[in-house]
Amino acid sequence: MGKAAIITDSNSGITQEQAKQMGIQVVPMPFFIDDVVYYEDIDLSQEEFYRRLGEDASVATSQPSPADLMDLWEKTLMQYDSIVHIPMSSGLSNSCETAMGLAKEFNGRVQVVDNKRISVTQKQSVRDAIALVNAGKSAAEVKEILEREALQSSIYVMVDTLKYLKKGGRITPAAAMIGTVLSLKPVLQIQGDKLDAYTKVRGQKQAKKAMLDAMQKDMETRFADAVKKGDMVLHVVSAATNRDAAEVFYKEVEERFPNIPVVDIDAISLSVACHIGPGILAIACSKKADAF
Repeated sequence: MGKAAIITDSNSGITQEQAKQMGIQVVPMPFFIDDVVYYEDIDLSQEEFYRRLGEDASVATSQPSPADLMDLWEKTLMQYDSIVHIPMSSGLSNSCETAMGLAKEFNGRVQVVDNKRISVTQKQSVRDAIALVNAGKSAAEVKEILEREALQSSIYVMVDTLKYLKKGGRITPAAAMIGTVLSLKPVLQIQGDKLDAYTKVRGQKQAKKAMLDAMQKDMETRFADAVKKGDMVLHVVSAATNRDAAEVFYKEVEERFPNIPVVDIDAISLSVACHIGPGILAIACSKKADAF
């Protein structure tokens, strides 16, 4: 028994192997592919996911079984005093709300963080939680700190094809056809609870410039104080199938932001990818949590 355990879900992009190295646990997110359930990084790899997506399989996200989640918590609490549970943003999934309801049965020993983050920004919150717990913070204190810092992040995503936005009803078939003919690349943004359109440009080069410009504006406005204090980190994100492009973009990000560390090149979580497709490229930033 002792300090708090940390649990997140695979929306963070943290693999089961990485979780072991970090000393945390990751709940695999379920996906229904042609009505068969698979679990991310258990029996559904990134490669298999994109293969099935390319075959036009019916792909839908789900949330962890309440019974499985409670069972995991109960087993974990046999070894730890408390749990910090960090699911994806409550605005992007019902899994956070479900976990909060279940946590009421555990008399404060399970603290569910309404983190307002997903993918690499959620992963940064896990890193922050590890540091805070190691510094002696209680589970309740970690929850309070992470929720206070939750909106101090930003993600801009370039979509390579309009097919999946059309399939999900986010754009009309006519708009998708015109956009494809004109080689339009939508740039989306994730700010807390919402995935929204940011801009549309022609070609990947202009899309990358738009993302870099948007991030620079954030650094000069929203996050200016954090940048001065050295509290901001950057992330480069891509589909697992787009790693070469991500490594090129990584160098471009380093050149644009020489004084802000780029902490990783990561694969975007499948829960985002299933709505926007393969070939994606993104830049994200997170403010490291301040314990004081």
